[in-house]
Amino acid sequence: MFTGIIEATGTVASIEAEGTNLTFRIESSMAPELKIDQSVSHNGVCLTVTSVADGSYTVTAVDETLKKTNLGSVKPGDSVNLERCMPAHGRFDGHIVQGHVDQTGICTNVQDMNGSWLFDFQYDPTVADNVTVEKGSICINGVSLTVFNSHDDGFRVTIIPYTYEHTNFRDLKPGDIVNLEFDVVGKYIKKMLAGYR
Repeated sequence: MFTGIIEATGTVASIEAEGTNLTFRIESSMAPELKIDQSVSHNGVCLTVTSVADGSYTVTAVDETLKKTNLGSVKPGDSVNLERCMPAHGRFDGHIVQGHVDQTGICTNVQDMNGSWLFDFQYDPTVADNVTVEKGSICINGVSLTVFNSHDDGFRVTIIPYTYEHTNFRDLKPGDIVNLEFDVVGKYIKKMLAGYR
């Protein structure tokens, strides 16, 4: 389990195909603190560390993950948001994040507000039990954020300078694909109201 508070960004150093899977070697200042079998969120996708060496580490994404997230379109040199799973004695500084991406969305607009940035996103409302609630939580590329201007197939978030500078939001532009994990509490409530099955 994660909280959506990004610890560091990493750079994709290399990508190696292994059948239908892709193994990513990630360079990051966080690498020396990692160990094999540890869970790390990469743009909001929970992946297992398979090796650690020389300021980098490797993780493997299976075909299903590549199809449902933006990791299939990541290239060497790209930046990814990183967060280790929350320790049992940790704080919920963001919100409950599982590291299980619901679907991808598209950045439709970026507006510089001279001190913050507004990002608009569009998604497919017919996929699963996804829902955005005004002033509710959402996880975008692993970042815990607050939704506003919520509508049937999209929403807006505000990014403060610290988040902009310390995540890959600084690289996002209209047309880019992002990973979305909708608030798990909202998903359960929607299921209960619809008749839980």
